[in-house]
Amino acid sequence: EERHGIRIVRVGNKLTVYSSARRLLRRGALGSVDVVVDTQNGIPFFARWATSSPTVMLVHHVHREQWPVVYGPARARVGWFIESVAAPRALRGLSYVAVSQATRRELIAQGIASESIAVVHNGTADLPPVDDVPDAQPRILVLGRLVPHKRVEHVLVAASILRVRHPGLTVAVVGDGWWAPHLQEAARRHGVEDLVDFTGQVDEVEKARQIARAWVLALPSLKEGWGLVILEAASRGVPAVAYAEAGGVTESIVHGDTGLLVDGGEPELAAALGELLADDARRWAMGSRARAHAERFSWDASAETFMRVLDRAVQARHPRDHATGQSGYWVEP
Repeated sequence: EERHGIRIVRVGNKLTVYSSARRLLRRGALGSVDVVVDTQNGIPFFARWATSSPTVMLVHHVHREQWPVVYGPARARVGWFIESVAAPRALRGLSYVAVSQATRRELIAQGIASESIAVVHNGTADLPPVDDVPDAQPRILVLGRLVPHKRVEHVLVAASILRVRHPGLTVAVVGDGWWAPHLQEAARRHGVEDLVDFTGQVDEVEKARQIARAWVLALPSLKEGWGLVILEAASRGVPAVAYAEAGGVTESIVHGDTGLLVDGGEPELAAALGELLADDARRWAMGSRARAHAERFSWDASAETFMRVLDRAVQARHPRDHATGQSGYWVEP
């Protein structure tokens, strides 16, 4: 499969993709490789073991809190050991890219040298133009994968609290994932199934329409390296509410200016959402500032910064023979 000059090689499954990717590298099946970007999503590919080409690590966030939520206590201990102890030792000396200062601080806490970590913020996607406008009645948007650590249940509980003061309230849960049936059952359990719309996976146009209709975005994730959906919503003037403990959201949201960051749980989330739903002037002002904030982050700028990191890695290995290629490979299950 090829997209925009990038060849996507699908091998293995969610566990064997790591060894399969190393095997491809080791055999030279991907051709001449100038530099490898090893995406560490909890577990790295350990690409440096399979190639003599320079390797740069890309980390969105550290998974300490997520391991037990997704895998249970026993496997979580193994996963966290690999991520926090084994990987930093095995990958010592490599350059790292973190998508936020919050992630950078967590990597430093794992013993990774601060001078080896560059921060490259994610950009803001260009959503297709749509004619939709905010709904006449309050509408909360949840946007993203439906997996346990996104904690969409918190929004359902908040909705059960808020519907008393906002009888016309609706909640749009836009996205899909293996946790969806559990969330649908949770909506019934909390008595909000009549006001929650589970759209499933949507295309970019429908996503833009859902954002345009929303009054506020809710992102109750346990952990976020950045929070792409926050800036997507912000680009259309929709402020966001998230938990400060999630990490990177403290940079994608400017508290009190482009959205609200809360501590605690469902009651605090409901209170913050209620503040914005009840105050049109404040919400509109936040939305305007959120749009300006989103405009500060572009994928072109992110790409330029990332390329500088890759160039340095290649030049450090081959100072006299360096040329930047225009194609690449992405290996995934």
